[in-house]
Amino acid sequence: MLGTRHRFALAGIALAIPVGIWLLWTFDPNVEGNPFPPCMFLAFTGYYCIGCGLTRALHALVHGDLLRAFSMNPLGLTALALVPLMALWSAGWDPRWLQPLMKVVMEPKLWLVVLPLYWIARNLPWYPFTLLAPG
Repeated sequence: MLGTRHRFALAGIALAIPVGIWLLWTFDPNVEGNPFPPCMFLAFTGYYCIGCGLTRALHALVHGDLLRAFSMNPLGLTALALVPLMALWSAGWDPRWLQPLMKVVMEPKLWLVVLPLYWIARNLPWYPFTLLAPG
């Protein structure tokens, strides 16, 4: 049985998802005057953060442009698919067909290596690393 706190969290998520989809459908983060905040890390340092391009990726995804979405933030888009599976797995859902994948992605050491490497690689100015930069 879910506690009150969990019910409020689920209600918040259930409200935030359609509102977020509506915002991303209605407003284009690629144009001036959009309501989305710019990346503060990029503004202060000139380097892309791990999440740079994710708003534009989600905008492209909402509009059905999967290739453009993936080009904006490949790791973010991959995480978008993995995080719900990871949450369900943590809650006890463990179908046999998913076990090999979850054994890998639920390992914290993987993320301690992948996230910093991705962050560094997407800021390198040479091909093929430039493919990881948003845009």
